[in-house]
Amino acid sequence: MMAWVLLIVGGLFEVGFTTALRFVDGFRNLPWTLAFLGSVTASMALLEAAARTIPMGTAYAVWTGIGAVGTVVVGALFFGEVLSAARLLLILGIVAAVAGLKLVS
Repeated sequence: MMAWVLLIVGGLFEVGFTTALRFVDGFRNLPWTLAFLGSVTASMALLEAAARTIPMGTAYAVWTGIGAVGTVVVGALFFGEVLSAARLLLILGIVAAVAGLKLVS
């Protein structure tokens, strides 16, 4: 159970580093660059820790799914990115696949 918590938190840090990446400005913006580096380091460390218990393929798929869905949500909520019906349906597919991986693991 703890490995899944680590994996979820790692996925959330993935959302953090993809969001920070939007503002690094070629790594010239120091605060955002540090946020990016801290988030990517935490995210990878948590993925590695979770993968000690959860099969690597499953852990990676769940981690990327959390990051992808979370990044889309952040984009829609904070940056005005459009969520069309097709995009929402495909995101729901990612969520269903991640949930399915959890159920079969």
